[in-house]
Amino acid sequence: MQDQTETEIEAAVFRRLLEHLDSRKDAQNIDLMNLAGFCRNCLSKWYVAAARDRGEEISYEEARELVYGMPYAQWKEKYQLEATDEQKQMFEKNFPKD
Repeated sequence: MQDQTETEIEAAVFRRLLEHLDSRKDAQNIDLMNLAGFCRNCLSKWYVAAARDRGEEISYEEARELVYGMPYAQWKEKYQLEATDEQKQMFEKNFPKD
C-alpha cells in the first residue's frame, strides 16, 4: 500500500471514529476511560501533539471542538452526566493518583 493511500485510509477511519462517538453521546468519557483507557479529550490531545509534530499549531480547545463537533463547554452542558460513584471508583482503580 502506498503511503498516501494508507494516510487517506487512516484519515477516513479517524473521521468514522469521530462520527461514531458523535452518535454515541451516551458513552461518557469516564466510561471510555474505564473501558479503553482513552476518551474524547485524549483524542484532542493526540490531535494537538500530531499537529505540533508536523509544525502546525492548533490549540487544545480547537482540537476539542473538532473531536466533539462543537465547543467542549456546549457538549459538556448538553451531554455530560455526573459520574456515578461506581464509575469514579473504577477510574480511581484504573488510574490511581501517585
